[in-house]
Amino acid sequence: MKRAHLLAVAAGITVAALLGGAWLAVNAWLPNGDALARRIEAEAQTRLGVKVTVGAAQWRLLPRPVIEARDIRTEQARPIEMGRVALYPKLWLLLTERVFVVEQAELERAVLSRDAMGAFRGRAGAAQAPGADFQLGAVPLERFVFRDLTWISYSGIPVAYDGEIDFDPQWRPRQASLRRPGAPAPATLDLKRDGQADRWQARIEVGGGTAHGQMALAESVKGEYTLTGELAPQNIEVAAAMATINRRSPLSGRASGRTTLSARGDSVGELARSLRTESELSVAQGVVLRLDLDKAIRTRGKERDGQTPLDSLTLHLQTQNTDNGTRFTYTAIKAKAGNYTASGEAVIWQKRVDASGTLDIVDGLVGVPFTISGPVQKPEVKVPP
Repeated sequence: MKRAHLLAVAAGITVAALLGGAWLAVNAWLPNGDALARRIEAEAQTRLGVKVTVGAAQWRLLPRPVIEARDIRTEQARPIEMGRVALYPKLWLLLTERVFVVEQAELERAVLSRDAMGAFRGRAGAAQAPGADFQLGAVPLERFVFRDLTWISYSGIPVAYDGEIDFDPQWRPRQASLRRPGAPAPATLDLKRDGQADRWQARIEVGGGTAHGQMALAESVKGEYTLTGELAPQNIEVAAAMATINRRSPLSGRASGRTTLSARGDSVGELARSLRTESELSVAQGVVLRLDLDKAIRTRGKERDGQTPLDSLTLHLQTQNTDNGTRFTYTAIKAKAGNYTASGEAVIWQKRVDASGTLDIVDGLVGVPFTISGPVQKPEVKVPP
């Protein structure tokens, strides 16, 4: 959810780039229809560096000034697609003071992917003034509303979001709301800025629990940003939380603890790509899904189908966004399940799990090593004879 908020801000900036041609066209009183669509295509291609097609475009003054484009698509292996983009400029401010401000931007039925957005790294000018005759206001975009914004991750899993962001100067969100429509349980993120400070109160609901806290942003003299934050997850059902982002969890149970987050970069995109979290968690009513540990031990790993209820589980979890997806690293794992206690560590990355540890059998053997490796959906369990 945290990274999804950063991606939503980036999507708002991208919308401004795609409609840059419309702003230039104001200087000659916008053409309409096909001519406007072609002008938007040309300016978007200049700013983004890839070919862009626009199915239709129009502008109107009543009942409210608006410039609208439909069926926008970039020419890429995995294209960016936008069903509808609408911008509502403050026309009077533009005509009288030659200052361009968008009161509200709307984005509907958009599909963005990690691969497609990666093609725009390092390109400047997406949020610059559209032409020499006009200047951007202190808040060039006041409000960004998006519906059915689908993000496709490195692993190809699509996740759709709805939300709204109200901006202060320098693209600082004054308040923001993010939702996961269709999630098995309500999943929301709400941010509210502390006055004019670069701090935000965060309220998160996911998996039937909460993770409230705060975030802060610092800017260096060289223009690099550092994002930090602290959250307090409480009573979050792990499997339901993973299902919120369309992923199957190897574990169910209610997680509580403490999470810190950090990121560093010179843009919103860099912050999202560098985001990492550290969590100290305890899980109540835990169940290892799709693995019967007792059966795996008795058959030396030949049979494993089933589940393993846990009496207790504590762990340290680190997540790290990378160019090849999010890496999940579990350390200091301590679990008790019936006649077994276990300790170990694991890494889940690129749909694979690699875990190792030792099993202590109550009133029996001590320190029996084991490994679990292979596809997350069906890993291989190995124990010695």
